Amino acid sequence: MTQGVELPAGATVAPSRIGGAFDRARQAGRTALIPFITAGYPSLATSEANILGLSLGGADIVEIGMAFSDPLADGATVQRSSQGALANGIRPGDSLELAHRLRTVHGVETPLVLMGYYNPIYHYGVDRFTRDAAEAGVDGFIVPDLPTEESDELRAACQVNDRDLIFLLAPTSTDARIASVAERASGFIYCVSLRGVTGARAALPDLAPYLGRVREHTALPLAVGFGVSTAEHVRRIGQVADGAIVASALIDRLDTLPERDQPLAAEAFIKGLAEGATRSQGERG
Repeated sequence: MTQGVELPAGATVAPSRIGGAFDRARQAGRTALIPFITAGYPSLATSEANILGLSLGGADIVEIGMAFSDPLADGATVQRSSQGALANGIRPGDSLELAHRLRTVHGVETPLVLMGYYNPIYHYGVDRFTRDAAEAGVDGFIVPDLPTEESDELRAACQVNDRDLIFLLAPTSTDARIASVAERASGFIYCVSLRGVTGARAALPDLAPYLGRVREHTALPLAVGFGVSTAEHVRRIGQVADGAIVASALIDRLDTLPERDQPLAAEAFIKGLAEGATRSQGERG
């Protein structure tokens, strides 16, 4: 798939679906649910089926991880899935083909966001990668190791192809950093819940002061990730943010099951998180 996705003659590329997903969740009084699956883990076919299960279960956006040998922002679970995908021979083009199949074979309309590190994108070719991703049906990108100061090339390519470029912030981010991200981000801002790397946790810190600082700089939706594991976490996040991102807890759950049982478990998992997604009157949204 390294040559890109070929569209039928006369086909058009849909604009990013991300903003619409947050709008629908807000209108329904819900916190948007954003699960994460690594492309090609435990196999390419199973990751495809698992993403379909998440979509059927009500995921508002699905984050698709592109395997990388040095995933510096990821904890043990996501690293394990990334190494498994690399062992399966998965490359960036396979992630694009996966998105393309979800759109064309399964008719998935859920927004799809690729999460990957900059080195593979750079070597693929920034303009070509962004164009191929748009044609495959990808709506946006999260690039954890790309600082705003070095994002001009990818951001320009995203603007040309009407894709969203999503940046990360952390509780330790300075006001200057928050302002820089707010100026350059689109789609939503990924707000890391705590210091450290990804991984399921029993409890989340008080997010209100941190999210309040970010909200002073932007009207973009804010989604919280790292450590999100339960419907109660989603409920708490919904009090101060617009979306909840869950990765390690989902992967850990699926890893307990044979591949044939994982798609239904993925659907059930997202339905379980949705129990915490409905906001009571007076909560954010």
